[in-house]
Amino acid sequence: MTPKKYEIDWRLRVFDSLSYPTRILLPDGTIIAVNQKYLEDVDSDGEGVIGKKCRDIEHLYLSCRQGAGLCDNGCPLVEAATKKKGQSIVFNTTDDKGLQRWEDRVFSPILGDDGEVCYIIESFRDITRVKTLEKMYSGMRQLIDNVVQSSVSSIMAADRQGNIILMNSAAEELFGYTAKEADEVNIEDFYPEGVARDIMKKLRAPSIAEKGKLPATKVNVRTKEGKEIPVEMTAAIIYEEGRESATAAIFNDLREKLAVEKKLKEAQAQVAQTEKMASLGRLAAGVAHEINNPLTSILLYGNIMQEKMEAENPNKKNLDYILEDAGRCKEIVKNLLAYSRQTNPKKEIFLLNALVNESLNLIRDQKLFMHIEVVKDLTDDLIYIDADKSQLCQVVINLIINGMDAMAGHGTLTLTTSGKLRSGKAYLSVSDTGSGIAKDDLTKVFDPFFTTKAPGKGTGLGLSMAYGILQENNGKIYVAQTGPTGTTITMELPAMADSAGLLFDSIG
Repeated sequence: MTPKKYEIDWRLRVFDSLSYPTRILLPDGTIIAVNQKYLEDVDSDGEGVIGKKCRDIEHLYLSCRQGAGLCDNGCPLVEAATKKKGQSIVFNTTDDKGLQRWEDRVFSPILGDDGEVCYIIESFRDITRVKTLEKMYSGMRQLIDNVVQSSVSSIMAADRQGNIILMNSAAEELFGYTAKEADEVNIEDFYPEGVARDIMKKLRAPSIAEKGKLPATKVNVRTKEGKEIPVEMTAAIIYEEGRESATAAIFNDLREKLAVEKKLKEAQAQVAQTEKMASLGRLAAGVAHEINNPLTSILLYGNIMQEKMEAENPNKKNLDYILEDAGRCKEIVKNLLAYSRQTNPKKEIFLLNALVNESLNLIRDQKLFMHIEVVKDLTDDLIYIDADKSQLCQVVINLIINGMDAMAGHGTLTLTTSGKLRSGKAYLSVSDTGSGIAKDDLTKVFDPFFTTKAPGKGTGLGLSMAYGILQENNGKIYVAQTGPTGTTITMELPAMADSAGLLFDSIG
């Protein structure tokens, strides 16, 4: 076999071995050769195509006529011959069964020694399956994108370098970044320092239920403004061929849930406190009545003995001590009865400011104020309240004395009045400059018999009684502020219109 014939032979073998139907055309579209695959798939009935124009042949998949006349306008064969560069085109049509079909045609020019196009190789490929899969994938991707974007949960994904590659609208709202702005920051910017790395350690830890997946975990995230927000998040590592390629996380804002839980706990604590106070009230009433009868006898007969006893009697002093302690017991019984609310409040309408002045005047031992500065910060508005003045005076006096005790007799005591009549509220606050209430004691200050005073200095019924009195008068009492610089306890009561019947709002 001569070298030239050998060269022609292997080129023909290569041409026939191509896996796609292929033919060789002249620049004018005349078919001069086809490969074996073309004969098998296109010309299987023996119909000759050599010497015919390409536009006159019905192809295996589609014809030029089905391609919307591209042979007349922008034909890839003409483009390949003119530009001397490979061209391709995809035809789309519907077959006899009503199914969509796609065909990809590639035109590759063969140049002669003079640099001009002498032949063009045209290959055919049925890409219907590929296009169908692409369409399915595109539709699925669109569906997933719609699901992600419509989710009320914040969803975000980042690549291995921490660059944001996905952020839905809920995440934009939570973090304060737009998707475009997120391209300029790293995933670590969305967490307090070190949190992002801790999350990745947990994701990679073999001890978790499933490697690469983080179960629901409470963390704080950081917004664009630097504000930290509590969230519950789940996260996962995305793998490609067994290697980490990205991470994805879902965030649920916990602020509203935590606020509801806090209110629920406060309500439950209030119910528990009310039940406890009611039970102790019944107990206190029973104890007071039981003690009251023998105590009355002790005081009665003790006073009779004191009247008859001569001043020089050596037992006179001891009897005085007995009567003094019995008197203290009588006061305790009186407080127990008041705490258990065995007496009905006698309500009247009076000015809030009058409650302050009258309470201060009722403190008999003015020596208590010797080293204490009393400041009255009273509102100019005429705030009226409908309550038992005597009971409320008892509460104010108790708060004043507690404040003075907290300051050890030296400091500033401030009594403040204010009102929000539009919301029907009147406020009276007593502030001291003492050392404050210990954190562990805050939840117990209104409990019966709880006191931080030395034995014999207090019964622990003052604030618990105040709590009951405020409830009886449709109000409430609470610690408004406490710390190393002092404590403020506030009484809140229903307010009434002023003397002219006007609605005012002196604060807020």
